[in-house]
Amino acid sequence: MRILFFGTPEFAVATLDKILKSGHHEVVGVVTAPDKPAGRGHAFHQSDVKKYALEMGLKLFQPEKLKDPGFQESIRALSADIFVVVAFRMLPESVWAMPPKGTFNVHAALLPRYRGAAPINWAIINGETETGVTTFMLRHDIDSGPILSQRKVEIGPNENVGSLYERLMAEGAELAIETLDEIEAGTATQIPQTDMGIKVCLAPKLNPDNCTIDWSKSSKEIHNLVRGLSPYPGARTEMILPTGEKIAAKIFSTAVGQVGPKGWIVECHDGPLEILELQPAGKKKMKAEEYLRGFRFNRNPEFK
Repeated sequence: MRILFFGTPEFAVATLDKILKSGHHEVVGVVTAPDKPAGRGHAFHQSDVKKYALEMGLKLFQPEKLKDPGFQESIRALSADIFVVVAFRMLPESVWAMPPKGTFNVHAALLPRYRGAAPINWAIINGETETGVTTFMLRHDIDSGPILSQRKVEIGPNENVGSLYERLMAEGAELAIETLDEIEAGTATQIPQTDMGIKVCLAPKLNPDNCTIDWSKSSKEIHNLVRGLSPYPGARTEMILPTGEKIAAKIFSTAVGQVGPKGWIVECHDGPLEILELQPAGKKKMKAEEYLRGFRFNRNPEFK
């Protein structure tokens, strides 16, 4: 089939690469986000999908507005059979309804659970032991279209977003190929999400408020938040030194209970939580024991 691909981050590159290497589908174009200034020098940053598309010599589109008539006419002229979307912004109906076989999305969760921008993070933050990837047809409401196929993936008890992201990226690419093959063969089925018998669960964008540790919660809840935000963007907190000085910090690794004999232990209401890795403001990421060795006071900082 002739495919127009929509995607922006690294997560989408794996699926695009898999489609190109499948040998029996043709990528007629790639749509990605416009270059944006980043860093202190405000140099323009290219998306991971753009870098890959240029490397492979693919026809590239970077529209500022998806409803732009010129853009829509350009992609219509490609005569794609189907559009594939992975980690891209919401498409208007005038785009997703354009190809004869429709548009499907690869989503990093088991829909209807974890609709939204950060499904991998929230599955871990909420203590799930299982997640997965879903392919579904686009409709008006975000992440609500009928399901084509799913793959389940177990979440390890101490797994963080970094490792789960890598596994779901690979599973999503495989599932996309399976879905394309089924659509081409005419064997694909569409199951309305309302028929799944599963309660809708949202995965909103991450922000400073939902990334900040609430130390009144249980050790397990805090542990899940930390691993659900590691290695990026990191769970935020504030340390209070014995002098009374306050220092912002991010915590990247914890353990429920006490791992080391001289670890940095925080007593939560249900038991101890050990801090393993953190990054105080203005410093590099480091092991907690390394930070404590360079600490000149007789007692450890407290967390707020």
